[in-house]
Amino acid sequence: MKTTFGLLAISMIMFFAGCSGDRLSEATATVRGGIVQGTVEDGIAVFRGIPFAAPPVGDLRWKAPRPVEPWDGVLTTDKFAPASIQPAVAWRGDEQTSEDCLYLNVWTPAKSAKEKLPVMVWIYGGGFAFGGTAGAVTWGDQIAKHGVILVSIAYRVGALGFMAHPELTAESENNVSGNYGLLDQIAGLKWVQENISAFGGDRTRVTIFGESAGAISVSMLCASPLARGLFAGAISQSGGSFGPVGESRESGEFMQSLAGAEQTGVEFAKRMGAGSIAELRNISPDKWLSDPQSQMGGFWPVADGYVITDDQYKLYEAGNYNDVNVMIGTNSDEGSLFMGPMKPEEYTGMMKMRFGPLADRALQIYPGNTEYETHASLTDIFRDMVFAWPSWTWARLQSKTGKSRVYLYYFDQFRKEPFFPGGPVPKGAAHASEIPYVFGHLNQNPDAKPTEEELTLSDIMIKYWTNFAKNGDPNGEGLPEWPLFGEGKESVMYLKGSESMPIEVPNLDELLLMEEYYKWLRER
Repeated sequence: MKTTFGLLAISMIMFFAGCSGDRLSEATATVRGGIVQGTVEDGIAVFRGIPFAAPPVGDLRWKAPRPVEPWDGVLTTDKFAPASIQPAVAWRGDEQTSEDCLYLNVWTPAKSAKEKLPVMVWIYGGGFAFGGTAGAVTWGDQIAKHGVILVSIAYRVGALGFMAHPELTAESENNVSGNYGLLDQIAGLKWVQENISAFGGDRTRVTIFGESAGAISVSMLCASPLARGLFAGAISQSGGSFGPVGESRESGEFMQSLAGAEQTGVEFAKRMGAGSIAELRNISPDKWLSDPQSQMGGFWPVADGYVITDDQYKLYEAGNYNDVNVMIGTNSDEGSLFMGPMKPEEYTGMMKMRFGPLADRALQIYPGNTEYETHASLTDIFRDMVFAWPSWTWARLQSKTGKSRVYLYYFDQFRKEPFFPGGPVPKGAAHASEIPYVFGHLNQNPDAKPTEEELTLSDIMIKYWTNFAKNGDPNGEGLPEWPLFGEGKESVMYLKGSESMPIEVPNLDELLLMEEYYKWLRER
């Protein structure tokens, strides 16, 4: 009786408040679950910390997200919710973390639900081990000022988001385990489909975009049948998933099979002293945050046959994916954030072992006669293997087998300071350095004020990104013309201040080597 009365009360509140969102000018909206009250900031209605699923705690740890639990009265949404449990690192600051983490944020310029504005949904990066939605550099206020609603969604990371285990597979109705973080993203996109009209959004014009692990997620969602129909466009900033499937991830080139990931989960549980999933569910996540598997690149999405159905390269060759408009790109110096120098003799041995029959060719393209050369080559190998080849491959395959628009970019705007405090100084555009340009937040570092050229480039990029969300095409008045991608043509948009223009595919010799390398990995 109490439950029935509670549901009736919520229904009455929704009826009298109206689902139209006509009070958006006061930052009030009605969504599945109840009424939310945000804030108005510089003419933008902002809602922070809206729950989109039930808290994945207790018995719901390592289960697909469940529907959001309704609340009584008006829920105040003026603060970011905690990020998913993750190891503490300096560049994350003092952001709170919790298992209760499935919340999203909305920035909307709409004053009424009748406006039907396009929507951009941000998916953060962090190697599937880190990340959150609270970082000021990804706030959506500047994007919203261009007539687009910005939604940022959270997902579980690390062991909570991506651990597979035979017991978890057995208890799953779909006979799978390990992709809980991706299922969180899909739940967030379903929430957008069901609720974005209350914020003045158009559910038929949703563009997903992300960087690094967020871009890899975008790539996976573009290939997942579970995400079909949830978005009309996708933007990938430094990421894609086109490696082969294997029992292990090896050095990161492979997508791990469900069987291989289950074994990784069994070994992890043993290190935690847990003989069963029931015991592991009673262990505090704090116990495993120092485990090597919990660090960057440890737990990872799994080729489970359900969320990720197969080797994505093969799926795209066959035209078996969600054929939506895409905008894909890479930065010029992605590897500088990750790689250090290596002695030449060690470098030569590593290259021969890793590249096998392609080693001599690889050493010509990526020489290592001095420590300076080894460092430069290692950073370029990381860029090409992890980011540039998947991006180029995605554009290449979809332009051949798809019908939607494909745009490719190459970001090369140099900033002397590292993106992460204390990190290495890049020689080009470092990994993640495009993010503040896309979101219009170049003023986060008081010791590195943006130049006029940088501010101009940021304005160009925001327009490209929001035009794409509006029309499926980044082009617009006053912008350098960005052509559709085509092999052998000047069709890659080079993004660097006043030099922005279409160019041919950069580093093509390196990419062709990587194509042969991944082919060898599949065949060996």
